[in-house]
Amino acid sequence: MSVQKELEFKGYAVTDPSAWSQLSVVPFQAKNFGPEDVEIAITHCGVCGSDVHTATGGWGPVTPPLIVGHEIVGIVTRVGERVKDVKVGDRAGVGAQVASCMKCRACNEKNENYCPNMITTYAAQYPDGVRTQGGYSTGIRAHTQYVFPIPEKLESRHAAPMLCGGITVYSPLRTNGCGPGKKVGVIGIGGLGHFAVLFAKAMGAEVWAFTRGTSKAEDVKKMGADHVVDTTVDGYWEDLARTFDILISTVDHFPAGVSLRNILSMLYIHGKYITVGVPDIDEPLPPIHPFDITLNGCFIGGSAIGSKVEVLEMLQLAADKGIKPWIQELPMKDAGKALEGVKAGKVRYRYVLKQDIAPVD
Repeated sequence: MSVQKELEFKGYAVTDPSAWSQLSVVPFQAKNFGPEDVEIAITHCGVCGSDVHTATGGWGPVTPPLIVGHEIVGIVTRVGERVKDVKVGDRAGVGAQVASCMKCRACNEKNENYCPNMITTYAAQYPDGVRTQGGYSTGIRAHTQYVFPIPEKLESRHAAPMLCGGITVYSPLRTNGCGPGKKVGVIGIGGLGHFAVLFAKAMGAEVWAFTRGTSKAEDVKKMGADHVVDTTVDGYWEDLARTFDILISTVDHFPAGVSLRNILSMLYIHGKYITVGVPDIDEPLPPIHPFDITLNGCFIGGSAIGSKVEVLEMLQLAADKGIKPWIQELPMKDAGKALEGVKAGKVRYRYVLKQDIAPVD
């Protein structure tokens, strides 16, 4: 395999916030290269719901040009002299974070994904003023802490969406004790939810999939779900009272009338409701009353991506267990169509973009 030596940085960008899915190819300045940095020529990039929320302005005003994408896999083209775990020619990936302070309590405890000074892969800025741009592009540079070697048994197209979509659910499953003897409910079977089913099952839990209607029932059974619950059936929660050790919610929008009281009633004593679906900033969770969390002593929490330790563990689990996300591949020039498909809920279950600007041989 030949390696691209002089990487030209350009990507598909939002240039007009009022036309967020009409992307244009633009050049951009990459991170100033340092001794602990890795440069990657991108071959694949997953399409995440975060990309849609950011590109549409749902998470705040858009500053163009904006290149989204943070499920990145490619070929290492350059490494700094202090980099130890990857070399030129290796496959490696980058997720939703490219830097942190490396000195706070969170960073020192290997929770760098919760660093208060974290820098996201796109729509952020380095201390020297360089803006971060994402993976709908030819390449990226990142600190080695946020670069992940890809196991040989994992195809690049399958590894890419794991670097945000996968780790976003793997981390809270791992943190909250998913494993043999545990009962896990996954609320919402989209891009995140299908990963939650795949990983919870691979970790040994008994898995329930909660989905609106029955159109995805056969799919989730093939993914490994032991039970499928149609949430359009009135009172679906009643026979499941005090059942679950973990309920992981991947939805970023609850339909009108949904009661968290009913959902929380399905948790066993000290069970945990973890939300990883994050809506636009003007859409809060449905309200709760203190009784909703005291009668079974349950906990409500959230989770943000994952640490390097967790990402590497997840990738190895996927390689060992043969976990393959359900993906639809598109050329990168169709990134705008993919964003629209995610927003409309049409994807089954993750889009993965394949490089077409400057391919790596």
